[in-house]
Amino acid sequence: MLNIKSGKVLRPQKVVIYGPEGIGKTTFAAGFPDPVFIDTEGSTYHMDVRRVDKPGSWTELLMVVKQFAASPDVCKTVIIDTADWAEQLCSAEICAKSQKQSIEDFGYGKGYTYLQEEFGKLLNALEDVVNAGMNVVITAHAKMRKFEQPDEMGAYDRWEMKLTKQVAPVVKEWADMVLFANYKTYVVAADDKGKKHKAQGGKRVLRTSHHPCWDAKNRHGLPEELPLEYAQIAHCIGNQPIAAPPDPAPVPTTTPQTTQALEISRGPRQRQLRPQKSAGGPRRACAAGRYPG
Repeated sequence: MLNIKSGKVLRPQKVVIYGPEGIGKTTFAAGFPDPVFIDTEGSTYHMDVRRVDKPGSWTELLMVVKQFAASPDVCKTVIIDTADWAEQLCSAEICAKSQKQSIEDFGYGKGYTYLQEEFGKLLNALEDVVNAGMNVVITAHAKMRKFEQPDEMGAYDRWEMKLTKQVAPVVKEWADMVLFANYKTYVVAADDKGKKHKAQGGKRVLRTSHHPCWDAKNRHGLPEELPLEYAQIAHCIGNQPIAAPPDPAPVPTTTPQTTQALEISRGPRQRQLRPQKSAGGPRRACAAGRYPG
């Protein structure tokens, strides 16, 4: 029998925030309820936040995310800081498995297809974290590239996530909110004739809606521009676990038998170099209703 319901469903949020380096993405993410960082690039060492050990490989990163899904009481928000450094771990794992020097060495774009499928495993694991009742925040750096509309003449610069063209779209599709952090700058005339101009301003703002010059979205009717402060979106963030469907019962998250309890530390710490792990060859799989990988 069909189980039809109406109305809004309270659930944890999947948030992506990206922007240029140093603008405050990590500080913004730290404002979420009871956060724990998975710091892939080492940007939180100077901050008094809770974190797990820095993943040394893609396999280790996936293992940590699965441990969060199996430990719903450990925090209210899981933060991956950043997606582009996580993508580097993913690329290194794929290349090591196939004994390639670069993702380009696969030829004909196959390496990027493998990368998209493998990164989908991370998004699927993060979906399990959301289903367990925790918000998920992914930060990413931004890059500017030349963009040409297929039905228009001319090109213009636009901001995008610093991810490959294959991975960035699936991350945007996966998220409930994609927020772009940037500096609001004005160009004003520097002389009476208007021939010389200079930039002024520099206020940090958050863009919440799509624009020809950047990617952004939200499902909460937020203003198009907000100050870069967590308080501006706090009313959109919930932590209610998703009710399990009646029948058939959901398939439980598969975790290795050797899974250990999460080790979470807090406060500034020194960097530690850890060896990367790799084994096997790339596999392509697609689970129904989930991202390839």
